[in-house]
Amino acid sequence: MPFLPLYDDYPRILIRHPWVTYAIVGACSFLFLVEISGGQRAYVEMIYGYGMIPVVLVGDGELPPDLYRIPALLTVLSSMFLHGDTMHLVGNMLYLWVFGDNIEDAMGHKRFAAFYAIGGTVAALAHVLSDPSSQVPTIGASGAVSAVLGGYLVLHPRAKVLTPVLWIPLMLPAWMLLGIWFGFQFWMAGSDPGLGGGVAWWAHIGGFVAGALLVVPFRHKAIRLWGGQAPPTGVRMTDRKHWRGRD
Repeated sequence: MPFLPLYDDYPRILIRHPWVTYAIVGACSFLFLVEISGGQRAYVEMIYGYGMIPVVLVGDGELPPDLYRIPALLTVLSSMFLHGDTMHLVGNMLYLWVFGDNIEDAMGHKRFAAFYAIGGTVAALAHVLSDPSSQVPTIGASGAVSAVLGGYLVLHPRAKVLTPVLWIPLMLPAWMLLGIWFGFQFWMAGSDPGLGGGVAWWAHIGGFVAGALLVVPFRHKAIRLWGGQAPPTGVRMTDRKHWRGRD
């Protein structure tokens, strides 16, 4: 990733705590500890058993019986909670931590959970379409997190994001940071496959586009598109007559 965000200045308006975001970060972190705690063989078995393998998903291949854990369709979801190494985990969780709370705020907990799962599923299918014969397990939250980024760009393009650039901390507008991020995905997807390092670039692209589209019907109507005016000052989740059921 070209830049790593550390903080954004857009406040939550409708919820007190982004519980779903917290839960995803916690689940991914816990499962990563499980992955690395059982030794190399257990790690490989977990990645192949719960990672999404395109050729298996489309029905042109199958796992050996000793690696089979769950039906191939379910690996589309299970793969979102596994990561290959510490940097893979930290990068994804950092993006989710910075941007996820505002998207959860815009939708409420249940809708955000559905948005995250659907965005991740679309991302996985985009990767499968790009290489349906691949026998390599695909793991990581990056497709679903990309959907979060797409949604954030549509809702809060003018928010400022603290990002180190050449070790200099800068407050960049979200449209610039996320625009560079999205362009980087296309550039890498079009590069020689050997330069990609096994990253599912088309999953990132598919997830981002899915998030940018899905955020429109999923958001609460009080949250305006493209950085429009926020709800009136003082309106918070504690005002139940306005936001009943949104906590």
